Amino acid sequence: MSLPTTARVFRRNEASDNIEQSIEPLPKELKPTEVLIQIHAVSLNFRDVAMIHDRYPAPHDHRGIPCSDAGATVVAIGDAVTDFKKGDHVSPTFRWNTPDGEMRALGGDFDGVLRDYAVYESDALVKNPDHLSYEEASTIACAGTTAWTSLAQDDPKKAANIKTALMQGTGGVSLFSLLLCLPLGITPIMTSSSDEKLAGLQKLAKDGQKIHSINYRKTPDWAEEALKLTDGKGVDVLVNNVGTSSMDQSFKALKRFGTISLVGFLGGTPEKMPDVTMAILMKSAHVQGIATGTKQDHQDLCNFLADKKVDLKPTIDKVFGFDDSPKAFEYLYSGAHVGKVVIKI
Repeated sequence: MSLPTTARVFRRNEASDNIEQSIEPLPKELKPTEVLIQIHAVSLNFRDVAMIHDRYPAPHDHRGIPCSDAGATVVAIGDAVTDFKKGDHVSPTFRWNTPDGEMRALGGDFDGVLRDYAVYESDALVKNPDHLSYEEASTIACAGTTAWTSLAQDDPKKAANIKTALMQGTGGVSLFSLLLCLPLGITPIMTSSSDEKLAGLQKLAKDGQKIHSINYRKTPDWAEEALKLTDGKGVDVLVNNVGTSSMDQSFKALKRFGTISLVGFLGGTPEKMPDVTMAILMKSAHVQGIATGTKQDHQDLCNFLADKKVDLKPTIDKVFGFDDSPKAFEYLYSGAHVGKVVIKI
């Protein structure tokens, strides 16, 4: 079998607030530790559209290849690769360190996965669960691993004490967190401004499981409602997708010694950050910024999904074709989605 010599690629074009397609060459030969993968599906995260709309606060390549979450197969391996073989189902991990210790973020300051073929170092890949489709597997790297670490599953001692979790919104991280809460035995509380979106989540509950929901538009003091749902105690973990604008309510809803996992900035990035010192002190709270997780976190999540045979189809809201990738970006930016927007290649 001859190897492909070119790849279909989308790159950011901030002049048009979207992306544009091109054909680019692939390396003629693989280095000993490199792997050529064929990418079958890519899912979008808010960071992908934030970059082209000048809303992303972290440094990134303005003409880079976007996206970090993909489901792929191994096409060829370098001579020194022993962890993978042709045909393996894999995904690149979201982040890894350069030799000098600097963290690189896939689809940000390092070219991402919105292309049909790509070459990565073997240590940048993880194996996906066999029971998942490419589309399902494409939701794991960023959204899934972020959900996993937000729920403290990378810390077994802390994870053992988590009984309740509140997720803001119904985007990819929140929905993935919900799907993890159910097999983990964590009671989830979901918030949204849409009764329709909240009602749609109820079908995910099985065998008497309870999914609580709060419409924050109808109930602006949603933290008070969260306290009622937890007998006045508050939640053990709060997955904050909104950012600093919701911190007052987040602390109010939090249990003493609880954890706020900061994962998003949908509420914007204000010039002046709120003073949360006393709130942290009074609640003895742990506030952690989540930058997805490590490669080991990613692989641990995949192992958990495989062991529990977790169905990730409910995370997928809508699937677009590769040529319609710009439309997928527009759809995600509109906020009409519930869960993940996927591009099939």
